[in-house]
Amino acid sequence: MSTFYDDIGGYETIHRIVSTFYEGVAEDDLLREMYPEEDLGPAEERFTLFLCQYWGGPTTYSERRGHPRLRMRHAPFSVTPTAKEHWLRAFRTGLDAAGLTPEQHAQFWDYILHAAQFMVNTPEEPALAEG
Repeated sequence: MSTFYDDIGGYETIHRIVSTFYEGVAEDDLLREMYPEEDLGPAEERFTLFLCQYWGGPTTYSERRGHPRLRMRHAPFSVTPTAKEHWLRAFRTGLDAAGLTPEQHAQFWDYILHAAQFMVNTPEEPALAEG
């Protein structure tokens, strides 16, 4: 029985999505500050392996890093609703470039929307009133 991972083209497709996503992260000041490593390569590899595993591919992510514990791993960063929107915009670019069928695209995007909302851990700061 094939998995969603297999159906969308496996590692190559997920790597292409994530690579394009990280190009967007590198160009977005708000997102870039959430990645303390100068080289985004290790974060890109971790995210690629996570998504491969999530969609039914190899379990390399868990073998290397244990349980994903996504909220815990993101806790040191202020993930605001605005940051979520920047993240989604960058991810959407990668997903749109992947050439998935409309059904595959919708399934992937639905997961990403849910995951992005789950990561929000900081409300927006209220705007200071001018005066």
